[in-house]
Amino acid sequence: MRKIALEEHFTTPELAKYVARPTQSDAIFADVERRLVDFDELRLEMMDRTGIELMVLSVTTPGVQGVRDTQEAIRLARGANDFLASEVQKRPDRYAGFAHLALQNAEAAAAELERAVSELGFRGALINGQTNGHYLDEDRYLPFWERVEELDVPIYLHPGAMADQPAMFAHRPEIGGPIWAWTAETAAHALRLVFGGTLTRFPKVKIILGHMGETLPFLLWRLDSRREFDLGETLAPDALPSAIIKRNIAVTTSGVCDPGALIATLQALGDDNVMFSVDYPYEDPQVASDFIEFAPISEDVRAKVCHGNAERLLRLSIGAGKIRST
Repeated sequence: MRKIALEEHFTTPELAKYVARPTQSDAIFADVERRLVDFDELRLEMMDRTGIELMVLSVTTPGVQGVRDTQEAIRLARGANDFLASEVQKRPDRYAGFAHLALQNAEAAAAELERAVSELGFRGALINGQTNGHYLDEDRYLPFWERVEELDVPIYLHPGAMADQPAMFAHRPEIGGPIWAWTAETAAHALRLVFGGTLTRFPKVKIILGHMGETLPFLLWRLDSRREFDLGETLAPDALPSAIIKRNIAVTTSGVCDPGALIATLQALGDDNVMFSVDYPYEDPQVASDFIEFAPISEDVRAKVCHGNAERLLRLSIGAGKIRST
């Protein structure tokens, strides 16, 4: 079955020094690095072999999120978007783009998102976690969310480095990255948007979470229970955390090739809110492809997960050898 993959990464020569190293193996990291800068043989061969018709590309973590100089971050983000746009233009039938944004300045990020969507044809943006200790529920980001809602494009909230190092991760570097800490960081970031009121204030905003929702689909009942316990009152159905998550958050399968987790996520969020992804080049695309092809779900649901939901959310029309906006 044809597939659209949404959490697929690249880097540029200028941003190469900002690539996080999620492995202790020199050989594995060297292979990741060469695949991040490739848009031709390696990536296209992999896509053809695994039935991935389209990749939506994004700058790998952390990108500019940790850059201290605001103007430098803005410059680097704009350069990355121009670089990606040139690669997408070479193969518009195989690649699309998520914008890279410097959230050091909310107004500049909003303006760059509009440029990326309106001029470069990008499908939204991917943000690599917190920005120098600031999270997206803060009031400083209200101008950004206003523009997101106006443009009606999704924001992919992707893991990035933690703003600090809690004692729970001390002397245990193996759990301080993608094995666990990045999941905890990203899930907490998303919950800040839920509990901080951002997704209530901007109800049309759509957030995408990778890695089968960073555990949140499995915790909906407890989130509702503990929130009502904390407040000491019964919340209206549409004010429950689970209702906000189901309305505003979609998830991808990136990095979680587990049929049980897929079925639980589909049951929790509904089959309109789950999409296929690989997390290339950090995960094996053949494993991801085989997983979704043989998952114990109906063919109608498989089609939604593999391509239908992404086509709708990103407003893609794929066919006749080209991709069109709808």
